[in-house]
Amino acid sequence: MSGLVLEPKVYIVGAGPGDPELITVKGSRILRSADLVLYADSLVSAELIRSAKPGAEVLRSSGMDLEQQVELMAGAVQAGKSVARVHTGDPSMYGAILEQMSLLKLCGVRYEIVPGVSSVFASAAALGAELTVPELTQTVILTRAEGRTPVPEREQLRKLAEHHCTVAVFLSASLAGQVSSEFLAAGWSPETPVAVVKRASWPDQQILRTTVAGLEADLREAEITMHAMILAGWALDPGLTDQDRHRSRLYDKAFTHGCREGNISGG
Repeated sequence: MSGLVLEPKVYIVGAGPGDPELITVKGSRILRSADLVLYADSLVSAELIRSAKPGAEVLRSSGMDLEQQVELMAGAVQAGKSVARVHTGDPSMYGAILEQMSLLKLCGVRYEIVPGVSSVFASAAALGAELTVPELTQTVILTRAEGRTPVPEREQLRKLAEHHCTVAVFLSASLAGQVSSEFLAAGWSPETPVAVVKRASWPDQQILRTTVAGLEADLREAEITMHAMILAGWALDPGLTDQDRHRSRLYDKAFTHGCREGNISGG
């Protein structure tokens, strides 16, 4: 799909969680066509980046500060070139893109966000889990534990956990003890299922199943401290696939919707 003519602007592209096939078709087309590719090299697959077009300038962002990155991107666009700024997962989740967009706007440089597959969904897929289970939970909270980045008081993990729904905790494997304590303080059972997926969709993906009470010790034993998604709640119970009491109404034979008339008799 190379040969796409891109407008001279910055395309903020979500590369997906790791598997190079989990980038969107649009994201792939932009990556294969951009004049400048600036990518988060510690998190984005090198195999994916190798699909950049011949002659494209390909640069790693890990050694640059914000101003250096924006200067490069703005300079390229002002010279009539297209830029693929490639982020891991979906750039709207902990992607640190707001500050980039703010400075690009000050420079008069246009930008476009291209969504990607978030690690939370790659983790759920790796676990074979549905995060919203009928009559169990219909809500997923995406958050992080408070570390060097402050969390607003009303968004403290303990307060969010009081909803007793599925909770996805980003960027917090090194704070497992704190995460566990917050769930317990919110009234969660110590035996509530927790699943941790390290480097979801990468060849070295690692899955750990534990409980709220066992989270800290089990992560320490597994030596998982980063690049991991913590998913907590009863939707993560692997035994749910052996049950038949959490069916969606969508496919119930008695349920009427726009494409099918329900049949209570089953005849």
